[in-house]
Amino acid sequence: MKKAILFLILIIIFGGFFFWQELLDFYSKLFLKLPQEIQERIALIKEVEKQIAAPPPLRAKEEAPEPFLTQAGVINWTNLQREKYGLAPLKESAELNASALMKAKDMFAKQYFSHLSPSGEGVAELAEKAGYQFIAIAENLALGNFQDDEALVQGWMDSPGHRENILSLRYQEIGVAVFRGEFAELRSSHASAEASAFEEKTTWLAVQHFALPLSACPQPPEATLAQIKANEVRLKELEITLKEFQLEIKKIRPKWGPIYGQKVEQYNDLVSRYNELFSQTQDLINQYNNWVVLFNECAAGP
Repeated sequence: MKKAILFLILIIIFGGFFFWQELLDFYSKLFLKLPQEIQERIALIKEVEKQIAAPPPLRAKEEAPEPFLTQAGVINWTNLQREKYGLAPLKESAELNASALMKAKDMFAKQYFSHLSPSGEGVAELAEKAGYQFIAIAENLALGNFQDDEALVQGWMDSPGHRENILSLRYQEIGVAVFRGEFAELRSSHASAEASAFEEKTTWLAVQHFALPLSACPQPPEATLAQIKANEVRLKELEITLKEFQLEIKKIRPKWGPIYGQKVEQYNDLVSRYNELFSQTQDLINQYNNWVVLFNECAAGP
């Protein structure tokens, strides 16, 4: 019996001698906390695909002898048509009025009648020039001497593409411009090569801009995103410091005593701070991601 006990003691002594380092490493790990790793990352706002609707421009079928158009009248008759079909009125936008006026003046200045200018500029670029941020935008164009505002809007309503813009559930705001000036038109398809095929006449150009503003959809708070990014930078810095601590602790001999204990305590305190910041950041990420989901659903439309 005594020999067996002695033999066991010898095994422990020799085993401890040969596996001393492994035992110390195992012992030291019992007192080290482990930092968490961020599993979730920030969801991204989808690149808003700016929707543009631009049906073929409308020309007046008949020329009225005394035509007269007004901006306020066109907006009023447009909203009367929406009311007729049970739709909410469009809100007048100063920025969209400005972009529509830019379009009307540009068409007269460069003598074209198209949704794209000779330089390729369209309604989206004009809205951006006017400082208007949007998710969806549309443009109705009309050329000719319409009798009045009602006749002009009715002309658009009789055209499927323009009617769709006027009655769309997607848009919330409107801008209008009506402008009178000299516009060169093709005189006759049988004009001689010597004679000019174009002649100028006084006529009206009308522009409608419809839009869903960017502000219509709840955007994630920029302050939240900024805080998340700042926290992530701090977490990376703490990760580097923790790794340095781990290397220092691994080199300490012996794996006990005040020096070792103090270093482990400092390390564990840093891990606690890391984990607390990690949890706070995860909460912020969850909040931000919820905002992103709401924004993307709104921007996608019905």
